[in-house]
Formats: sequence, structure tokens, C-alpha cells
Amino acid sequence: MGTIKFKFEDLKVYEKALDFVDLAYEISKSFPSTEKFGLTSQFTRAAVSIALNIAEGSSDSDKQFNRFLQMALDSVNECVVCATISKRQKFISNQTNDTIREKLVELSKMITSLQKYLRNKTNL
Repeated sequence: MGTIKFKFEDLKVYEKALDFVDLAYEISKSFPSTEKFGLTSQFTRAAVSIALNIAEGSSDSDKQFNRFLQMALDSVNECVVCATISKRQKFISNQTNDTIREKLVELSKMITSLQKYLRNKTNL
């Protein structure tokens, strides 16, 4: 039997979101153990939320998908704040912060482009 695949798994933005989840988990491993239930948890949950919202919204109407994409963008912004706090607290370097921001800008652009496509397609 071949690999069973869901439609959303073919979306490049979903793949990029999963890549960012991997990055968030890898980076947060170096956070102090005192942040386990604080910033570490918040950062990884926000990263996971990006991918989850893309997947969840993709199976609904274009209007609902657009709404879920907006929630994914909100989670992107949450990750930006988590990275900023992490840098200010010296949990991550400036270079790591720049890497995180580059990935989040890319995700943000992809999500926004998909939203525009959906709006144009259905006149939302």
C-alpha cells in the first residue's frame, strides 16, 4: 500500500511551516530549563499553530481557509515576539534571531499570497 497523503500536505506553505516547527524545537532546546513552561512552551506552540491552522483551514471553504490563514499569520507574529524576547534574554544569538526572522518573513509572504489568491478566486 502506498503512502496515504492529505491534500494540504502538498502545499509548499505547509511544508515551510513544518520546517519552521523543526527549527523552533531545535532552538528552544538551548533555552534554560526554567523556561520549560514559559517561553519554550509558548514558542513551540506558536510555531506548531502555524502548521495546524494551515492544515485545518485547507479542508474548509475558501472563506474559512482565509480565516485560518489569518490565524496562522497571527502565530507567525507570536513567533517574532518569542524570538525577540529570546534574543533580549540572551537565550539566542543575533544570528539565530536573524535566521528565525528570515524564515518567518518567508512564511508570512507565502501565507499572505495564498490569502490574496483565495480572495481573488472567490471575491472574499
